[in-house]
Amino acid sequence: MIDRLAFHPGELTAQREAGLTDAAERVRPIIASTLPGGASDFLRRRRMLVVGALDRDGRAWATGLHGPEGFLSADDPSTLRVAAGVPPTDPLAQVLQDGADVGTLAIDLELRRRLRINGRWRPVDSGAEVDIHQAFGNCPKYIQTRAAPEEQPAGIRRVATRSEVLGAREAQLVSTADTFFVATAAPGGADVSHRGGNPGFVRVVSLTELTWPDYDGNAMLMTVGNLRVNPAAGLLFPDWRSGATLQLSGTAEVRPSRDAPDRPATGRETAFRITGSVWVENAFPSGWSEPAYSRFN
Repeated sequence: MIDRLAFHPGELTAQREAGLTDAAERVRPIIASTLPGGASDFLRRRRMLVVGALDRDGRAWATGLHGPEGFLSADDPSTLRVAAGVPPTDPLAQVLQDGADVGTLAIDLELRRRLRINGRWRPVDSGAEVDIHQAFGNCPKYIQTRAAPEEQPAGIRRVATRSEVLGAREAQLVSTADTFFVATAAPGGADVSHRGGNPGFVRVVSLTELTWPDYDGNAMLMTVGNLRVNPAAGLLFPDWRSGATLQLSGTAEVRPSRDAPDRPATGRETAFRITGSVWVENAFPSGWSEPAYSRFN
């Protein structure tokens, strides 16, 4: 039996090494097996859901699902309903057809609010349902404020291009990004989390390696803890102007920072090695507003 409301050994090790054991234990009670109060209305207003999972080969991917207001709902506090299909071009399309452990993130970029919901994805006629194992809110740190565009016409054709390394457009998007999402997994569950910073906080070391600094967060170190037991990681970089996305799969490790001592404050960075890349044109609505950067960056 897995206690889904307790930290697993990888998380406990990461917290101990970072000197955050006591801080993590203080915030642990925010993790619940049902949605918090007000979550139903929050979800109903969202037009984007980030989903992370492992594919059939054990590789981690993060993907974005989109729809009009109301495509996410929660008629009961134990189930998230998603009225959207996963495009057949998506790396997670096959595994989500059968059901899988997923991490999901609903985020309000305008108000800097986010809700993480982890559980078991199962397809239904109208889309999918997630049986909730963990649900908790996160702080607004490092979220850049963006206004969503008007709803755009459906039926725009998605075009996916696969590779095993970054090309010029992919490297440009990564090196100028101020936001991305990272999916990880451990035995018994998956997770997807937000990462943000000023443009350039993600460095393209080579066409197969990225690094980004580790910033102070909620002390739970769920992503770092998952990487302790399973190095598989998946990244999702949105292109807010064009509506394209870059999905990367690979392995990651958290290590002492090799930058100047003042970057990052935690003294740690994540090194990510790319094994797969998917660039998708017309993946989500284009024309988001220019960002207002978080004061925490």
